Amino acid sequence: MSEETDLAVPPPRGTEHERDPIEVPGFVEAVAGAVETLNVDALRELVADLHESDLARLLEALPAEDRPRLVELLGSDFDFTALTELDETVRVQILEALSTRTVVEGLREIESDDAVYILEDLDEADKQQILAYLPTPERAALQRSLDYPEESAGRRMQTEFIALPPFWTVGQTLDYIGETEGLPETFFEVFVVDPTYRLSGSVPLDRLLRTRRNIKLDEVVTPDRHVVQATDDQEDVARVFERYNLISAPVVDESGRLVGVLTVDDIVDVIQEEADEDLKALGGVAGDEELSDNFWYIARSRFSWLLLNLFAANIASFVISMFEDELQKMVALAVLMPIVASQGGNAGTQTMTVAVRALATRELRASNAKRIIMRELLVGLFNGVVFAVIMAAAVFARFGIADLGVVIGLAMIINLVAAALGGILIPLALDRLKIDPAVSSGPFVTTVTDVVGFFAFLGIASLWF
Repeated sequence: MSEETDLAVPPPRGTEHERDPIEVPGFVEAVAGAVETLNVDALRELVADLHESDLARLLEALPAEDRPRLVELLGSDFDFTALTELDETVRVQILEALSTRTVVEGLREIESDDAVYILEDLDEADKQQILAYLPTPERAALQRSLDYPEESAGRRMQTEFIALPPFWTVGQTLDYIGETEGLPETFFEVFVVDPTYRLSGSVPLDRLLRTRRNIKLDEVVTPDRHVVQATDDQEDVARVFERYNLISAPVVDESGRLVGVLTVDDIVDVIQEEADEDLKALGGVAGDEELSDNFWYIARSRFSWLLLNLFAANIASFVISMFEDELQKMVALAVLMPIVASQGGNAGTQTMTVAVRALATRELRASNAKRIIMRELLVGLFNGVVFAVIMAAAVFARFGIADLGVVIGLAMIINLVAAALGGILIPLALDRLKIDPAVSSGPFVTTVTDVVGFFAFLGIASLWF
């Protein structure tokens, strides 16, 4: 592909029509052509104005072998922050294909929290090899963050921040901010610390700009009410940000010394990740499963869930076999039986979804559990009675057997009440046992609704007829 052809597709601009650059006809092909022909000038022209998230989508759209080549060709013009927007599988594949020097230079140009996010998925040997090439201060900061537990505030925090002594004046502070290189690209306050870096509080930038220059920081400092421990779980921290509408929060170690800062853009990512994990878990999918994963990994990760569901189905099948004689006497029982189980399964899933989400957000607690259980019980009872009447009428109209309508109506009430109780009590019990209810509730609730539904319908039928 010639240079003229490479540049035939203009770089995407910010128009309403072309807001998503990946959808611009011929754009991805033009980038791939520039990579294939090693046309660095054309490549830079094409991707120069791309946002980091758009650059990540471009990488995913390219053939696997072209991804690391694009990074190498762009050199210092490639924003390594784009790698944080990629699926883990794609990101690791790119990093393993890049030279150590390229990775080191790229990591030095981005914020520490993004660098940690990129490094933490690598094998320990690759991680240490990259860290070894970094200057000592940067290596120590990244290693300290990596030493914190996964999914903790310490892993998410940014170690670049502005911390100043309390005796500095506002004028000194403003001059320092305006004249010093290497400060964070984005910050919302100045932290005030003692000589041992113990946090006294912070001064928001708006207050700093509205205060006379001769005023000392300790006169305008505000003690931080929402200080985050570096070992705190990221989901708990996200909940604090959400509850108190925080923009940023200081992070301290076990000694109370300031070691980093969390900003709202990091927390938005956490909220998205946690919601994504919960949604996948409810569907029986591993929280780390991604579209870029190969079929073997996905098959293995889903196998255990399907095996558990198969076990539950066999229990339900055993219950059905107990009433084999009744099924042979009346074919209508076999026709209607799945309706009761299906309705109970749907009702149980509704209650379970609400309960699991409420547990994840800490809205469902011991203090209000009894009230929520009673509410769900009443909802199940009400819906059971309503659908019992509907099904009784429908069965009588279809089969002309009034008693059969009564049987399925009673079974419907029993199963919807059982579904409501199972949908909330099972997640509560699993949470009490320190088992993630999002991952484990589904098969248990399905088993309860199937077994109770089949047993109630066929049991009542065997007694009635």
